[in-house]
Amino acid sequence: MLWTSELVLALLPFAAFNVASPTSRPRDKFDWSSKRSLIAFGDSYTYVQGTHGHQNYSFIGDQLDFSYDAQTLLSNKIVQNQTATAEGGPNWVEYLTKCGLKPGMTSPRTCSKQLWDFAFAGADISTEYTPLHHNYTVSLVNQITQFKTYAAPVLQTFLPPSKSLIAIWIGINDVGDSSKYTVDFPTFYGNLTRTLFTSVNELYDLGYRSYLLMNLPPLDRTPGNQATSTPHPNATQVAWYNDALVTKAELFGKEKGDVEVRVFDAHARLSAMLDEPAKYGIVNTTNFCAGYNQPDIDTDYKAYGCPTSLDTYFWFNSGHMTSHVHRILAEELEDWLKE
Repeated sequence: MLWTSELVLALLPFAAFNVASPTSRPRDKFDWSSKRSLIAFGDSYTYVQGTHGHQNYSFIGDQLDFSYDAQTLLSNKIVQNQTATAEGGPNWVEYLTKCGLKPGMTSPRTCSKQLWDFAFAGADISTEYTPLHHNYTVSLVNQITQFKTYAAPVLQTFLPPSKSLIAIWIGINDVGDSSKYTVDFPTFYGNLTRTLFTSVNELYDLGYRSYLLMNLPPLDRTPGNQATSTPHPNATQVAWYNDALVTKAELFGKEKGDVEVRVFDAHARLSAMLDEPAKYGIVNTTNFCAGYNQPDIDTDYKAYGCPTSLDTYFWFNSGHMTSHVHRILAEELEDWLKE
């Protein structure tokens, strides 16, 4: 059961916590305009390509090339092209910060809101629960360890924690990878999210006090899952994970007392797009364009059997949303952060 903002705020007088819904408005003060940077962790929904990253997977480094120095970090640039995200174009963190949107390369330090993205495509929370997708994959736990060890000492010389918002979108691979496990799923997801917040606590120890978490999208409505009567994961599993995330966020806020923890209901926003796609300029919600990864897809989509352009599709491929959907989601998120 998701807690309403009114109830949670009544219970947590010293900690700001809010769960977004399509109609709710946060009561607590969140000065997004004062933030100078977004520091992001997660999986392919959040990853951006960096000039010092693992191709198609990260902004900087990987599990086999884990360490880096200050010069490598500060000289790293966000790459923007057709293959630089998992969406065929800018994703939500780039749209939210307006950083890295232009084609080519962008240094995060040149953006008015700097984007420092340590997400790794294919990441799960921890190998304690699910295996790595590749031997070079950096799990969420290790993303934060890597950040704490190599990035934070550098970034904090010019970006104080008070001017940074931590953003985390994780759990998509965890729920998908474990969907056929024989476990008690509410307990399993409770353990997953507990481990997530154990790592978030390491960020707290570094001085960070503002946290944005995104809950799971409607993974039961991917093209493959819409085509079967037994989706994996199913809607109940997605809801259980999202409930566990809210519960652990509320506990973290209550225990710390001096943090702002906000869970944005991406599930509700994306479900609304799927339910009423015409409102968002979307005409296809059931499948994806087979030529999505072709170099001329933007200009010659009909050659690949696609009647309309990619920006009219909800799904970019079997598991990722189009850049168009990410832009809409980021706009709604930004409005919510500014309220």
